[in-house]
Amino acid sequence: MKTAKLFLGAALISVLFTSCYTEVVVEDPHVDPVPSITLRELVSSYELWYVDIHRSGGNGYVPFMQKAFTMSFQNGTVYANNNLVGIGSQGYGFGIDVGYYDTRNFVIDITHDLDGHYAFEVTQLNNNEIELYYRPLDLSYVLVGYQRNTFDYDALFYDNIHYFLQEYVAWEKIYTSPYGEPSEFDYENFLQFLPGGGHGNFQSSEDPNGTYIYDIYWDYTGIYNVDDVVGNPYLKYLTLDYDFLGNEYFELSVINDHTIELFHEFSGTLYRFTGKGYIQYKNSGGKLRKSNAEINKEMIKISNF
Repeated sequence: MKTAKLFLGAALISVLFTSCYTEVVVEDPHVDPVPSITLRELVSSYELWYVDIHRSGGNGYVPFMQKAFTMSFQNGTVYANNNLVGIGSQGYGFGIDVGYYDTRNFVIDITHDLDGHYAFEVTQLNNNEIELYYRPLDLSYVLVGYQRNTFDYDALFYDNIHYFLQEYVAWEKIYTSPYGEPSEFDYENFLQFLPGGGHGNFQSSEDPNGTYIYDIYWDYTGIYNVDDVVGNPYLKYLTLDYDFLGNEYFELSVINDHTIELFHEFSGTLYRFTGKGYIQYKNSGGKLRKSNAEINKEMIKISNF
């Protein structure tokens, strides 16, 4: 039997004190306790539910759950932050409308606009954590509740920045610093970051600036990786592993939702790229979030390739 579904304050043992005696009331362990609030009230008690992908698992995945960084359940409508571009401002912080929901007993029925209907059994883990269990796949997702004014959108953004790079069809070079030594990377005018591999696959092109993004000829391909910089959560290391041509190393900084800076450590040159062709994630294609354990397994395969 699954963990009892406790909704805010229901208890298995109640101790009643009077001036004359103490009575201990033990409820039937085979009967779920009566919740003090409804499931509908519970899921709407927090404005944002962070989908903790690292604590979720099972067989397969539910597409719209695997895409979402946060989900919200407000007045029958399901909202999700699937993209890092615009996070914190899009939909007043809720993200986009992706479907609708209803509740019955301990089940939340979610009907996604594109992925269809899913029924999840809900277990409250503690005051601000719930588990959504999808029985057909023996699959669970852990959600952590926050209010918008206390949620750290910036931390979410920088912890998942490799997904941010995938949210444009291409990145076009718009600036090269007048300082720095010449390098092969000076000729690269477009970059593209794709899902797959460890943190993903990338492509680069020497096509002239202004080329239509769907007409770009991609000259090189390889694996990219984004790593933390100790002591600076807003700066990252970007490695572009060109097949047969070695690696290029950069310090990666985000200027805004559509502009990044790459400082090429070897040459001392600073480059600036702007995103072209924003990709809004809503349907079952494109980016799927992965746990750190899954990424680490893939990175081992890449290193042995």
